[in-house]
Amino acid sequence: MVTTQDLASRDDVRSGIVAAATQLLREKGANAVTTRAVAQAAGVQAPTIYRLFGDKDGLIDAVAEHVMASYVSGKSAADVATRDPVADLRSGWRTHVEFGLTNPELYALIAARGSRTPSPATVAGLDVLRRRVRRLAAAGLLRVDEQRALLMIHSAGNGTILTLLGMPADQRDLGLGEAMLDAVLTSILSTTPATPDTTTNAVAVTFATVLPDLPGLTDAERALMAEWLHRSLTHLP
Repeated sequence: MVTTQDLASRDDVRSGIVAAATQLLREKGANAVTTRAVAQAAGVQAPTIYRLFGDKDGLIDAVAEHVMASYVSGKSAADVATRDPVADLRSGWRTHVEFGLTNPELYALIAARGSRTPSPATVAGLDVLRRRVRRLAAAGLLRVDEQRALLMIHSAGNGTILTLLGMPADQRDLGLGEAMLDAVLTSILSTTPATPDTTTNAVAVTFATVLPDLPGLTDAERALMAEWLHRSLTHLP
């Protein structure tokens, strides 16, 4: 029978391992975060890491969660949604770029996994971005479909961070992030963001956001209509 004390002890061991891995990552870099090194630094046997985290990727996921939680809690201003979806997107973009530059080794580890097995941190970040893009679409501000906008913003953000991390710190163009975001927004937003666009593109994208709530349709009919909208959007200029 597992007691409360056993669970507390397990949590303490897990926290100690995450802390040791985080310290190794920051002090010695990604290559130093091996199962053996982490186990030695945490004062445990290597099998304990596999038992608690499954594998090294599981450990890195836990480190990412820990570092991100510490980063967010340490921010002076919370990421609170406003009435301006474009301003909210800019705020999220800046936070993402700042986190990547503040935690280069961790960001590089997460990025290296790519689409092979996306980390929970990556999945959670995409979910937040997806909600922000949905707000743009619902406001009639998108000229491309939501998925295209999501991928463009995500790709540009990761590319910007990795490009800056590849430069010596004293030679980084810190204005690159804003310039990249402006370029993406020019491509995905209607020409006059202050007023909803009434072109065919924007109307189709906006209509797609309310499709799930349209009454009197079956799931099959909704899926078919969504397919038609997506097909039309891919052929619109």
